Amino acid sequence: MKHVIYLRRASKLIVEPGSGSNPISDRFLATAMKNIEYLGFTFSKQLMDTVRTMSIEEFTTLYDQLVVDLKTLIGAHVNYRPMYPDFPRQVMLASEAELYINAILHYITLELPEYEAIDRFPLLDQVNLKVIDLGSEAEFDQMIRQLIQAKVSISAADKEDMDWAIEHYEDLEPIMPPEIPLKENVGFVVGALMKHERANTKLIGKYIKTATDVLRLAVALSDGDVSLASPTKFRKFKRSERRLLLGLLEQCFPITEDMLRYKHRWIRLGEILHPSEYKNQFFYCKEAFDILRNNKPFETFRGSLELALLYNNVWTAVDLLKTRPGEFARRLDHLLRISDDASPIIEAFGEVIDQVSTPVLLQVRTHFNHRNELQELRTFFPKGNVAKAVAIENRLADLDSEACQAVVDLCSSALVRRFSALPSLGNIYMDERLQSYMVPFSQRSASKSLRTIVRGSKLRMPEGNTIRFFTWWKEGVIDGRATGRIDIDLSAVMYDDNWQYVEHISYTNLRSDKYKAAHSGDITSAPHGACEFIDIHIPSVVSYGGRYIVASLNSFTEQSYCDLPECFAGWMIRSNPGTGGIFEPSTVVDKIDITADTQIAIPVILDVVERTVIWTDLALTKHPNYYNNVEGNQKGMVLMGKAMTTLTKPNLYDLFMLHAKARGRLVKNAAEADTIFSVDRGITPFDTSKIMSEFIV
Repeated sequence: MKHVIYLRRASKLIVEPGSGSNPISDRFLATAMKNIEYLGFTFSKQLMDTVRTMSIEEFTTLYDQLVVDLKTLIGAHVNYRPMYPDFPRQVMLASEAELYINAILHYITLELPEYEAIDRFPLLDQVNLKVIDLGSEAEFDQMIRQLIQAKVSISAADKEDMDWAIEHYEDLEPIMPPEIPLKENVGFVVGALMKHERANTKLIGKYIKTATDVLRLAVALSDGDVSLASPTKFRKFKRSERRLLLGLLEQCFPITEDMLRYKHRWIRLGEILHPSEYKNQFFYCKEAFDILRNNKPFETFRGSLELALLYNNVWTAVDLLKTRPGEFARRLDHLLRISDDASPIIEAFGEVIDQVSTPVLLQVRTHFNHRNELQELRTFFPKGNVAKAVAIENRLADLDSEACQAVVDLCSSALVRRFSALPSLGNIYMDERLQSYMVPFSQRSASKSLRTIVRGSKLRMPEGNTIRFFTWWKEGVIDGRATGRIDIDLSAVMYDDNWQYVEHISYTNLRSDKYKAAHSGDITSAPHGACEFIDIHIPSVVSYGGRYIVASLNSFTEQSYCDLPECFAGWMIRSNPGTGGIFEPSTVVDKIDITADTQIAIPVILDVVERTVIWTDLALTKHPNYYNNVEGNQKGMVLMGKAMTTLTKPNLYDLFMLHAKARGRLVKNAAEADTIFSVDRGITPFDTSKIMSEFIV
């Protein structure tokens, strides 16, 4: 499992040098490397030098497992049998009557039409191979440690990797930091330590500091959402667990105000913990639960603040917020809008700015830097495990531009001071393309994918004129329950510059005569797995007036993706779509696992004019008044499309430039640099765990 995690996260392998006796020949190594080229991968020189010392038996064991892991990463581990085996040619040449009859027969019988697969020419596309490098145990340990001490929320895949390490490491010291900054991680990590019986009071006590930390721990032990965005059904705890949770809660005094933030959840948890049984041992717990259960009066910070804001008592609010600098930062825009004089408020914020976390400062800086720009929408990503976005009309009145700039300058100065305390980066090379990549703040709902990409980032398309979307899913049994028939529909919707609908390609429209696009046919059942493909010829779409292409998956049979045994989607770039296999592993650019608790997914949006891919990884909820297909969700699709293509969030270029100002000197030539920030070398946007732990400090 360690090899799988390392390969997926860093494209590296841990390989111990062989004994040196009877090492493999160059011909043997070259043959093996040639064989993995069809998957789109090759070895670095360092990795080649190491595996050359291995015996044939040692290398064969490594190679066989590597092939299995690589196939799973890119989606080549399953059998692709589309309705039309000579896609796209077969679809484009078939008559409307043939396509119609085939579809009706499949809907009635669930059997695919019988076509003989035609031999295809070998792949003619030139493919840029992904390099697998040599890694080390120490680097792997550091990668897991970086995840645990991340200061922003992490994904479900990240948590799976942490959980594996906590369960399997004999010695936890290399991966356990002295402090876990992110509260969600505290709950999850301590929960994992307890679940795998690796915890002791001394180890976990230093991480639990607030009542909400204890609540998150109880949620983690109940397999719930540690972000607390959704309620959790608490399991029954053993007596020893109840004493531990109450003991941890007692040490966090004062606890009452913190518990009131999640009053009803604490009441439910109290029904399971039975604090009255330990009233003489845990006095503060007894007192707090008594206030919660019996609705006894208790003055809170939030109640006092809301009252001050309700009556526009700005200075009362400012005095309160100076005791909670993070909340001050989040309320700053509101305060400036209701105040006649911005300067004293900004000055008061400046007095506590050094106590505001780096993620919040970066977001405040970006917000005020673009505060008065004309934006049609304001976009938010609600906290939780589902990748949803909320877009609302932007009705904020403009603020004084000098006040906005003063806030930006304050945030920049505070961040530079903070970063100046870190080790020097020496000469720094900065790639301007990093402006298109977002800072990884909130990854809790990010899907597992071939590359770790932050939602809203814009990637350049590789060379090629045809995009081939693909999806594969399977029905069967999950958690002991049969899924029944599963029908996933792959669709692509085209819009013009102004987000006016142009056309769509889906099971209702298998091909276009106006430009070159085709769907491989609607498969409605997947007992052994099923797939669908869509080809879109970019130049013909642009000529027709299209610009944005929204790829979407719809669960027609209305199962949520989290209830499927397996479902994933991705896309390839092809110059010669009629050559090679329909699923050609080496041409896969991205693959993403679809696991959200929704029935509609939008993995990417393409801007075919700018030739960029906007990474969305979003989920829409099904509209009850519409059929569950792409035509029925046009309003939601357009709204999400506009929101994601106009998103204004902190980008990696700005973050790294602040580090450069604080810790080094910019150079124009990468060859002169000690530290490289770039899209494809040095520290890249895909080094998410490193960025989260070492640069968002």
